[in-house]
Amino acid sequence: MSSNLVVVHLECATNLQVEKDSSLPPGMTTTILNCHLERRERSCANWNHYLDFYDKASARKLYLRLKIFLWLGGLAYFALLGAARLQAGEAKPSSAGEWEKTVEAAKREGKVVVSIPVSAELRKGIEKVFKQRFGIETELNAGRAAAIVGKIQQESKSGVPYFDVHMGGSESMVTGLLSEGILAPLEPAMMLKEIKDPNNWWGGHIWVDNAKRYIYASQAYQVENIWCNTDSVKPEEIRSLTDLLNPKWSGKIGYLDPRTPGAGASTWSFTWKLKGEDYLKKLARQKLFVSRDQRVLAESLAKGKIAVVVGLSYYSLLPFIKAGLPVKSVPTPRDEVYVSGGSGNVTIIKGAPHPNATKVFVNWFLGQEGQETYSRAMGQGTRRLDVDTQWLKEFGVIGAKDNLTPDQYPKLENQSEEKILKTREPAAELARKLLD
Repeated sequence: MSSNLVVVHLECATNLQVEKDSSLPPGMTTTILNCHLERRERSCANWNHYLDFYDKASARKLYLRLKIFLWLGGLAYFALLGAARLQAGEAKPSSAGEWEKTVEAAKREGKVVVSIPVSAELRKGIEKVFKQRFGIETELNAGRAAAIVGKIQQESKSGVPYFDVHMGGSESMVTGLLSEGILAPLEPAMMLKEIKDPNNWWGGHIWVDNAKRYIYASQAYQVENIWCNTDSVKPEEIRSLTDLLNPKWSGKIGYLDPRTPGAGASTWSFTWKLKGEDYLKKLARQKLFVSRDQRVLAESLAKGKIAVVVGLSYYSLLPFIKAGLPVKSVPTPRDEVYVSGGSGNVTIIKGAPHPNATKVFVNWFLGQEGQETYSRAMGQGTRRLDVDTQWLKEFGVIGAKDNLTPDQYPKLENQSEEKILKTREPAAELARKLLD
C-alpha cells in the first residue's frame, strides 16, 4: 500500500485545497481529515456571533451553503483517496498474478474441449506441446465443419454445451454459430500482453466478424489450391484458371464441393467475383468430380483417377506428399489467388464448461508456440510476426506477411463476415443451380 496521503483542507468559507503528504504513515488520513473538520466545527460554533450583524434569513442561507460545501469537500476527499489507491495499483491485480490464478484454476477444471480440423499432425502437436506447457489435458474433436457445427448447435439448444473452443473455417462459424448467438466474445479472453499487442501481428488484429469480437483470424496466406498429378499434367499445361476449360481436362477435374462451407466454396466464390458467372458455367460443363470428402479427392489425385483437383490445400495432401506420390501444386497468377484464413480462425462457445482452461488454451494458441505448432502441422501461414513462414513456399503456400502489404488484404481476403454474406452465399446459390 502506498504511503502517499491525500490531505483535504476544508475552509469554512474559502476554497477546497488538496495536497499529498508522503511523509505520514498510512492510516493517518482519516485522523487528519477529522482534525480539520473539528477545527471547522469549533470555528462554526461561534455562528451566533454572526447573527448580531446579519439578519436571520441571510444567516440561514450562508449556513446552508457552508454545510453543502463541507459535504462536497468530504466527497472530494474520498474520491481523491480512491483515485490515489487505484493509481498505486491496489484495486487492480497485476496481469501476471491474474494469469497465474487462471492457470491454476484451469488445472482444477482438468481439461479443455476443442474442435479442430481433421489432421493427425495437428492433434499430435497440440496434445504434446500444450500439456507439457501447462499440465492440462486437451480433448480434441476432429471432424468436418458441418458435422461439428451441427453438434455445437444441438448442444446450445439443449442448454448443455460440451465444447469450449472451436477452430476452423470462417463460413461455418459465421452462418452456423455467430448468426445463432452461440459464440462468446473472445477479446476478453486475450490476457497476455504478447497476444493483445497488435504490433505482434501482421495487419494488427484482424477479426472475421463485423463486430470484431467473436472470431479471430490468426492466419493469412495465399495458397496454390489447384493441385495436379504430375504423371498426368505437364507443368506448362495449367498456368491459370482459364486453362481448366481446356476440353482435355473434361472428366478429370476434382472439386471440393462449393455448395457447402469450406475451401471449395471459398475458391468458387472468389472465382465468381473474379471471372464471372459465365466462366463457372463453362467449368461446370467439364464434368467435375465433386466431393465433400477431402481425403477422397486427395487419394483420387494421388492415384491418378483425376488429373487436377481444386479446393484442397497442403494439409489435405500431406500424407501423399510424404509417401512420395506424384502430387504437386499448380502455380497460378497472384491475382487469381485469394488470401485465406484457412482453418486457423478461433472462437469461444458461449457457456464454455471449462472457462479458465479455455482462456489458457486461447492465449497459448494465439501465442508464438501455439501458432508455430499450428502452422507446422497444417501448412498454413500465421500472421504472427515472430513465427517463420518462409518455409511454406516449398509447398505452394505464401504467408501474407511475406508477400503482401496489409492494405492489400481487404481486396484479396475472402473469409470475412461481409464477404461471406455478399459473395459466398450468392456464389453458393449458383453452384447449387449448376451442380445439383
